[in-house]
Amino acid sequence: MKVLITGGAGFIGSHLVKALLERGDEIVIVDNFDPFYPERLKRRSLDGRARLLEADIRDQDAMHRAFRDVRPDAVVHLAALAGVRPSLERPAAYMDVNVRGTASLLEAARDAGTRRFVLGSSSSVYGAHAESPFRETARVDSPESPYAASKVASEVLARTFHNLYGIEVAALRFFTVYGPRQRPDLAIHKFSRRMLAGQPLPFYGDGSTRRDYTWVDDIIAGVVAACDVPLRFDVLNLGGAQTTSLAEPSHQRGRDARGRGARVPPPNAHPRGPAEIRRVDQGRRTRLGLTFLLLHQRSGRRRLVVRKGHLARQQSIDLHHVAPADLFDVPGRTP
Repeated sequence: MKVLITGGAGFIGSHLVKALLERGDEIVIVDNFDPFYPERLKRRSLDGRARLLEADIRDQDAMHRAFRDVRPDAVVHLAALAGVRPSLERPAAYMDVNVRGTASLLEAARDAGTRRFVLGSSSSVYGAHAESPFRETARVDSPESPYAASKVASEVLARTFHNLYGIEVAALRFFTVYGPRQRPDLAIHKFSRRMLAGQPLPFYGDGSTRRDYTWVDDIIAGVVAACDVPLRFDVLNLGGAQTTSLAEPSHQRGRDARGRGARVPPPNAHPRGPAEIRRVDQGRRTRLGLTFLLLHQRSGRRRLVVRKGHLARQQSIDLHHVAPADLFDVPGRTP
């Protein structure tokens, strides 16, 4: 199968590229190396077996040329401006990249006859007041950030192209993905770096905020399945069905990092606020042939590795014996 992946040099994208290459697919990456985080980190993630097209998804002409040249069987759209907090400061930019860029890709896919469109969406679409566990059938018309609004709009656009042109669409709502090559702005990456440097860990509030942390390999399993199974327009949660507070991995990492002089705030060092629960509906079975229980079990094992301080595949490694380079999956050096 020939697959075009936007954002293929990024965190999730680079893992997907490797997974599809290893099963024999032909991969073309579209990435503009946006400076949201350092370009050098993305370039290190590139796989030489994949073809790279450096282009901006908002460039309609460039996207039409790319699709007509490649003629992909499927497109996995992961390129986006990410993050809730940054979107509060740059709402217009988020709508421009995430919504206009998605429209550009959908039109190019339609024109080239690409029948399958896998859209990377987010659990943020549910908003702060949605009931947990989150169900794909829940209303998503009250987003709490420009980032969430841009993802809702992207899903609506994809639904429109499905209705008009019959494009098969899977809108995959990712729940707080973590693992090797994670973006530097995300909590587990930032905490790991600070602890290795013996610095205190910053919390917004008291660390009781809860998230459904999902190991990147589990997310990739869902994305790969979405490239293969029959689709109509399907909205699918990809998450672990169990929440973890921000403080839990932090305090575990603190215990593991004592030899490195990490300073971790004690529990309840700040006034307790309401916990933010982000949990998927465990009862629903998806068309991808995966159950949330399975995702939970796999992510649970991987979470243990993270708590030991090593984002790799060996559960027996202790943080005291791990080089900082290993933690960030960059051979021989730190980011």
